[in-house]
Amino acid sequence: MFDRILAMLAKEFIELKRDRWAMVRLIAPLVIQLVIYGYAATFTVNHVSTAVLDLDNSQVSRALISHFVATGRFDIVDYPSSQAQFNRDINTGTAVAGIIIHAGFAKGFANGAGAPLEVAVDGTNSNTALIALGYVSQIVGVFEQERAPPAVGGGIGAAPRAVNISLQARPWFNEGLDDRWFFIPGVIGTLAMMQVISLTAFAVVREREMGTLEQIMVSPIGRVEFILGKTVPFFLIGFGDVALVTGLGALLFHIPFIGGPLVLMLGSTLFLLAAIGFGLLLSTQSRTQQQAFALNFFIVNPFFILSGFAFPIAAMPVALQWFTLINPLRYYIVILRAVFLKGVGVAVLWPDFLALFMLSAIMLVVSVLRFQKSLD
Repeated sequence: MFDRILAMLAKEFIELKRDRWAMVRLIAPLVIQLVIYGYAATFTVNHVSTAVLDLDNSQVSRALISHFVATGRFDIVDYPSSQAQFNRDINTGTAVAGIIIHAGFAKGFANGAGAPLEVAVDGTNSNTALIALGYVSQIVGVFEQERAPPAVGGGIGAAPRAVNISLQARPWFNEGLDDRWFFIPGVIGTLAMMQVISLTAFAVVREREMGTLEQIMVSPIGRVEFILGKTVPFFLIGFGDVALVTGLGALLFHIPFIGGPLVLMLGSTLFLLAAIGFGLLLSTQSRTQQQAFALNFFIVNPFFILSGFAFPIAAMPVALQWFTLINPLRYYIVILRAVFLKGVGVAVLWPDFLALFMLSAIMLVVSVLRFQKSLD
């Protein structure tokens, strides 16, 4: 049995060696997508085009504007002279954000009566709008603390200021709140899933489409041996891909790796087995590579969206939250982020490991049974 499986493995690697572009297709897309995702997939917003309508035209209002410019988050593209021109900047897309400093701003700020400030944002991109509003709140808060007026009367016996709550933020595991530390582990899992499911599904279908599947099945090789010999190479390739993108992610984007390599290897093994099971299931439902491509697109995209990679699972409808329970990428991303940033082990992540083990076992058994039935 093992000799026949080794013969199948040798056959697959010989075919891979003969295909000159195979290694390029296996490595280049992963590296390119990792770089694109790493630099493009970010919630950080910089250089927001901004229009400023300064109706106060005071030293305090100009100081506030300089605070916006100094952060690098906002680029002042226009200083409209009227409300109509301000509205036109927002309507035409010249400015994504607009700041209106009303008359009396400096006076209200000095006497504590309230400084009138208005912010308008283009809400067609709600994500950018919300982030820009958050930046505005932070900048105004810092400006207010730096230039807060003195206590009434100044000196001894002056009226005390109102007591304010002092908030000290202490982010754990990602002190700089770098969103790449959040995204890159998810990218690793997503790319590994796409690669393994596609390879497994297309390889078996290609044998069927070329007519060599029947020739193999009339040989002494059994069906289980054929499946093992066909999928083990893709497991090894997937493991190599995980190692490659993990190393590149840590080197290119300086993602810390606090956890243990053995924990990551165990999680990757279970995840790849589950992904191979889904790939085999796709292969049993496909007669041509075009059908496999369509089914692959139908499976991989929902898995990506419902994995918690970018969209919180808790914010999804209850029905979709239940659907995520059969998504191996959901558990693998939790493991990746926890191992990279928190350094926790199996004692904490055992529910995710157990879920991946059950999914991989169920999917492999179902796929093998379905594969055998499709050959009859």
